[in-house]
Amino acid sequence: MTTSPQATEPANSADHADQAGPGAAPDATNSAAAQKRVLLAKPRGYCAGVDRAVDTVEKALETYGPPVYVRKEIVHNKHVVQTLEERGVIFVEEASEVPEGALVVFSAHGVSPAVHEEAKNRNLRTIDATCPLVTKVHKEVNRFARDDYDILLIGHEGHEEVEGTSGEAPDRVQLVDKPEDVDKVDVRDPNKVVWLSQTTLSVDETMERVDQIKDRFPDLQAPPSDDICYATSNRQVAVKAMAAECDLVLVVGSQNSSNSKRLVEVAMQAGATDAHLVDSAEQIEESWFDDVSTVGVTSGASVPDVLVMQVLDHLAERGWGDVEEVTTANEKVSFALPRELRKDLKDNPDSPKGVR
Repeated sequence: MTTSPQATEPANSADHADQAGPGAAPDATNSAAAQKRVLLAKPRGYCAGVDRAVDTVEKALETYGPPVYVRKEIVHNKHVVQTLEERGVIFVEEASEVPEGALVVFSAHGVSPAVHEEAKNRNLRTIDATCPLVTKVHKEVNRFARDDYDILLIGHEGHEEVEGTSGEAPDRVQLVDKPEDVDKVDVRDPNKVVWLSQTTLSVDETMERVDQIKDRFPDLQAPPSDDICYATSNRQVAVKAMAAECDLVLVVGSQNSSNSKRLVEVAMQAGATDAHLVDSAEQIEESWFDDVSTVGVTSGASVPDVLVMQVLDHLAERGWGDVEEVTTANEKVSFALPRELRKDLKDNPDSPKGVR
């Protein structure tokens, strides 16, 4: 059963009393070693939409057998993609690369109606793993397009989610990425303009862009509810809660993950001395730890927690074994599997079957 994205419970941040490590020497030269600690953000890692998308592909493999084709990366994480490839998933850039009549899964980022039409024309069997929160934005585009609004979509050019969302009404949607894009906007009626946003943006940066747009269009309308997803927002809040105490923040996530990259930016803006994005513990550089006592750790919404645990092990081996969890929300959101897959799982609960 789908739970509303508002189903998060606020929690107090953990108390961060200064703690000296066991056996710490009293002299100043050992003070950094004595105070070594890790602040671990919660929530972090998989969100409900990512969990649903990855589970969809895994269930498709079990139900239909390999190969299962996936258009684009199912989620933006190198480890997840490589693991699924080893199990028989074939990732393609476009539906035209999928053999006619085969099974293709659409990624969590969503696709345009044109992609659905192409798949239909190629007689492809499709499973749509688009995150329901992205689908919500698609529906908003359709609603405002029907009402003849010009739609200003705040997002990053070239991102798959932006391409899918814009494709719902390409003649009504204009992308606003950078500050200078605001001046390029051309609308038919300044009284009928609405802004929507990519779900994985920085909350603060998005509102800055909204304020810039409002300077041009004072009657700018807002979406009926926040487009930035609960998980993106929650992870940014958790980073803000600990960043000022951190000499270094390590964000686990891939370079093509928008929400992971935003966490690095948020950490620095919230007071962290330094912050880096890493796919795994192997990418951590020793030079980052010069004069560091407190390390913050978090991960993007498409990152399995096993990668975070590996980072914590890496830190523990270097003296950062004291881990405090900083909790700012308890997430209870879950999404049902795509209906196409649920039907086949219900009809064939036990035995895999081939794709016909």
